[in-house]
Amino acid sequence: MDKDNKNEIKHVPHKAGLFSQVWVKSLIAIITIFLILGLFIYWRMVSGKINIDNSSIEAPIINLSSSTSGILEDVYVKVGDQITANTPVAKVGSEIITSKVDGIIVDINKQQGQYFGVGITVVSMINTGEERVIGKIDEDKGLINIKVGQPSTFTVDAFGSEVFDGVVSEISPMSNQSGVVFNISDKREIKKFDIKVRFDTNKYKMLKEGMSAKIKIYTN
Repeated sequence: MDKDNKNEIKHVPHKAGLFSQVWVKSLIAIITIFLILGLFIYWRMVSGKINIDNSSIEAPIINLSSSTSGILEDVYVKVGDQITANTPVAKVGSEIITSKVDGIIVDINKQQGQYFGVGITVVSMINTGEERVIGKIDEDKGLINIKVGQPSTFTVDAFGSEVFDGVVSEISPMSNQSGVVFNISDKREIKKFDIKVRFDTNKYKMLKEGMSAKIKIYTN
């Protein structure tokens, strides 16, 4: 009986040691799998992302004018005013000029008492509802991988590291011409193209025309 007990005692440490070895190997295998998975996810994130640092917030400018010639009688707004659609902005002759969309007044021709012909701008405003982040990307920096509808994020210098959401809404069909007529170098000029990113202007009302930004586009 005593001999059997001794044998049992001898076998216990052996089983414990074997279990410990199996557990350590399993743990190493699990850690290795997670490391490989993490590296794969990181690679997908890096390879499926295009950065455009040369970006800014821009909005279309709308020039308001009268449909008939006349004397500029009065101006009802001032630069910086945020107005809604159908707001009276000026009076030329007997015609009241009104805004067609919501926006911000950016320029006014204050020559009251002067004659204005048809189509001559009296008030200029930006269409805040059409604000976009516009980035300029070199043609060899991933342009062919960018598609309309791809999700994107962007940061604005004025707001530090805060991240804003957007969607690619337009890819310029033509490059921005540099104006270089003659180049003595054999190296071909790299063209730049505009990428426009749409965002929720009601959600991000703090973003202003002309602010510098950086865009990230997710192509996967």
